[in-house]
Amino acid sequence: MLWVAIIGLVMTAVAVALAARRVLFLYKLATVGPPAPERVEYAKNNVGDEIKAQLVEVFGQKKLLKWTASGTAHFFVMWAFFILATVYLEAYGALIQGAVTGTPDFHIPLVGTWAVLGFLQDFIAVAALVGLIAFAVIRVKNSPKKLGRKSRFSGSHLGGAWLVLFMIFNVIWTMFLFRGAAFNTGNLPYASGAFASEATAAVLRPLGETANEALEHVGLLLHIGVMLVFLVIVVNSKHLHIFTAPLNVMFSRRPDGNGPAQPMRIDGKVVDFEDEDLDGDRLGRGKIEDTTWKGFLDFYTCTECGRCQSQCPAWNTDKPLSPKMLILDQRDHAFKVAPYLTATQEQRADLHEDVLALLEKPLVGEDGVIHPDVLWSCTNCGACVEQCPVDIEHIDHILDMRRYQVMVESNFPSEAGVMVKNLENKGNPWGMSEMKRADWIEELAGRDEDPIEVQLVDEKMPDDTEYLFWVGCAGALEDRAKKTTKAVAELLHVAGVKFAVLGPMEACTGDPARRLGMEFLFDMLAKQNIETLNEAGVKKIVATCPHCFNTLANEYPQLGGTYEVVHHTQLLAKLVDEGRLVPVTPIEEKITYHDPCFLGRHNKVYSQPRDIMAKVPGVQAQEMHRHKERGFCCGAGGARMWMEERLGKRINTERVDEALTTDPDTISTACPFCLVMLGDSINEKKNAGEAKETLEVVDVSQLLIKSIKGQPVEAS
Repeated sequence: MLWVAIIGLVMTAVAVALAARRVLFLYKLATVGPPAPERVEYAKNNVGDEIKAQLVEVFGQKKLLKWTASGTAHFFVMWAFFILATVYLEAYGALIQGAVTGTPDFHIPLVGTWAVLGFLQDFIAVAALVGLIAFAVIRVKNSPKKLGRKSRFSGSHLGGAWLVLFMIFNVIWTMFLFRGAAFNTGNLPYASGAFASEATAAVLRPLGETANEALEHVGLLLHIGVMLVFLVIVVNSKHLHIFTAPLNVMFSRRPDGNGPAQPMRIDGKVVDFEDEDLDGDRLGRGKIEDTTWKGFLDFYTCTECGRCQSQCPAWNTDKPLSPKMLILDQRDHAFKVAPYLTATQEQRADLHEDVLALLEKPLVGEDGVIHPDVLWSCTNCGACVEQCPVDIEHIDHILDMRRYQVMVESNFPSEAGVMVKNLENKGNPWGMSEMKRADWIEELAGRDEDPIEVQLVDEKMPDDTEYLFWVGCAGALEDRAKKTTKAVAELLHVAGVKFAVLGPMEACTGDPARRLGMEFLFDMLAKQNIETLNEAGVKKIVATCPHCFNTLANEYPQLGGTYEVVHHTQLLAKLVDEGRLVPVTPIEEKITYHDPCFLGRHNKVYSQPRDIMAKVPGVQAQEMHRHKERGFCCGAGGARMWMEERLGKRINTERVDEALTTDPDTISTACPFCLVMLGDSINEKKNAGEAKETLEVVDVSQLLIKSIKGQPVEAS
């Protein structure tokens, strides 16, 4: 047994040294970029949340289990890594004890002969084997050779995935080989419970005692050797996520990576645009080394599963953006230029010319690591972040690169330039006069029947008002969205909720500028609005636009503007529950609801719009195939509302095609951007004879006011 121990320990030393060298390289590469102190600070200050995240996401596999078949398979394979660590503890114990005493009958102290542990070890190994078969079937069925772009594995490094499956298989069969032989020689610590090992022992028993002794030694070395080779493979492959996923979860944003866009930082410090010493050339991410260590952790942790890609509206409409490939292309480039990034000044002079040539390759460009069409196809819908099982924050990567392109390179779609100028000069994306923001108020007050007077804030919020109604640019200036604004105002009036509006004092929240990457303009607009709100004494806000809602609730606090913000569907659902709004007139229609991304995925508001519809008599609600957290974007987010969609199929067309499969009488939503995008596509369908003439898209609030007043909905 001494020779067995020597071989085993030498193999271990070599493998650990190789793995440690790789880990050191990965650490050096990740830390070439700027720090991310906010990630560490949050983890330190929210230990309870971090422990919960580890239990739920890492050990509980919550995100993975949303996809039942593959999630269940991964659950068992992942837990096999934890539980079979006890088998390796027994294996090394047997290795050393065999060298010392000549008999490899080691068992873990206290629990090492417990039949339940033996059963658990064998059960999880068998379950993992079944999981491997499931993975193989899934990969064959979803092969890119068969499905092309429709395969979520399209673009992934397929060879590495099959190699890892093969190595896990080797871990399992070598385990049963040495344990089965050990059972026959009397060295297995478990007299019962280890059912699969006993079954293997029954197969090996006819070979005789001498053969089983030899197989026990060979199997022990094979089992340890396979694990060591696997360790080296893991730290050099996409399966590095075995070690980095818990870290990525720990340092990810809570409650998830959606919601607020993150402040721009330089060297870990939030950018102050009023700082005279601000280095304008360092805004955003212009080179791979501008990536923070959290960004590199995202690179290392990507499992190439393609869940993000399968849910991406851009990828699903034949555009070049794949969230998965966005991460992998940056990762692959980082590894290629790593010899330069991690070298000293003296070492860089001796680098191969191929490495030096890569340094000239721009991060974003026609011949860059990321093509501009990839960068500008993103709608910021958050589907990728929602589905990623290891908490990669794709939108943060995209926004950082956009910021550099916009503010340093001045390189972005020309149509967006018009929107930026309008925001700068008029405070709204359409460039309309601020006085137009009060037109809808005059329209309500001037109605022949049931005119409504809406209070305008005059410096200070009136004492008897509870909410500031944040109308938003679309709600005040876009004809279709104005119908929602008037419906909400009337509903609040009926419910007896006192509210006021800013009117001409209101300016764009800055969401389109920020999502475009024009952080400076966002900063200017946000601070202007915060000053207005604070001077008026605003405490509570209701907003109809999910983009305004998200910005006011989640992003203004970054600049000192903290308010209690609700979306109109949240407030209206509450008023209906309290009996202050009572829908009575039946609406006998089949209605399908479209989840706005910035209301749903970014803020987890799914139930309230549906609750309102459920309270309206006669409504037959039916879900589209993609809904709630898997809802499909309308195509307007990420400032795409003001950019022409030239590549692939239009996203709004794809969404309306899906809606039409439910044969609806009406499509409802809760976002002015969605109203416009879906409405445009519906009109195209009507002109082509592909949708019935009566089909309309309306806001949930319009359905509610129709039922309350018994009047037709003013279609959008």
